[in-house]
Amino acid sequence: SLCRTVFHPLCMQYPPSVNYRRCFLSELIKKHESTPTEPLDELYEALADILNKEGSTHCYKSYLLPSGDAITLSESVAIISRGTTGLVTWDAALYLAEWAIECSTVFANRTILELGSGIGLTGIAICKVCKPKEYIFSDYHQCVLQQLMENINLNGFLYKPEAMNHGIVHSENQKAELKGKQGPNITIAELDWDSVTKEKLSELQADIVIAADVVYDPEITLSLIGVLQKLSSCKTDGKPPEVYIAFTIRNPDTYHQFQTELARISSPSINTVRPGFSTRHWAGRSLLGSGLGTFSWEILLDGQ
Repeated sequence: SLCRTVFHPLCMQYPPSVNYRRCFLSELIKKHESTPTEPLDELYEALADILNKEGSTHCYKSYLLPSGDAITLSESVAIISRGTTGLVTWDAALYLAEWAIECSTVFANRTILELGSGIGLTGIAICKVCKPKEYIFSDYHQCVLQQLMENINLNGFLYKPEAMNHGIVHSENQKAELKGKQGPNITIAELDWDSVTKEKLSELQADIVIAADVVYDPEITLSLIGVLQKLSSCKTDGKPPEVYIAFTIRNPDTYHQFQTELARISSPSINTVRPGFSTRHWAGRSLLGSGLGTFSWEILLDGQ
């Protein structure tokens, strides 16, 4: 039914890309024409309307949560836009969000720092479902931070942005509200992995550190290892944060570099794939209605 797809109130208010809607309607018409039923004028009229629309550089994507609630994100239609890949949602963020929803007690009443939040899917999902005490979104590219702030507001979190604090913390100390309910404290950090100090990271008081799809480039991997090493000395209640990282293995060499570098900086507070990190491979279908197939991703659990 068109009322449950392209004419759904969510899609009408926050439309997917023009190209996606064209492809969807074309495929729907093919399937309809393959059945022994009368032509449906609504389908052809909807397609004609879309064919007359010009594409935009931005679109909306909506993800349905198991609760029936939805997350809607504004993002770029291009993989690389304005000098960054951070303006689109990557697969590992979707699957990390799914895992977090299934394991919500891990995040309940805890302070979460997300490295490389991008446009916010994983963090918004955790804030909506997992009841953290505080959630710290972080990224570095200014365009990404701006889009992230817009998406946080779009999904019902209310906060007033404050000025950047020495290149790292863009904070909000008031309680965020989500559809009238008390939510977590929200912080947005402009975080440069290479220049951020241990002292600044310690100020965040993170119980858990998460990241999605941040292991894809050798140079960035080294920067990630550096910030993880700094975080290992940041102790809350006498212990370092737990670390959860999800990523698609695109290049085995980059993956092995990450493992090697992580082992090199191994200390009592940073466990490695060998001997400390428990490495879990998982493949599955998203609960968020993405329609993606299965693929391998990896989650590293500190001290688990």
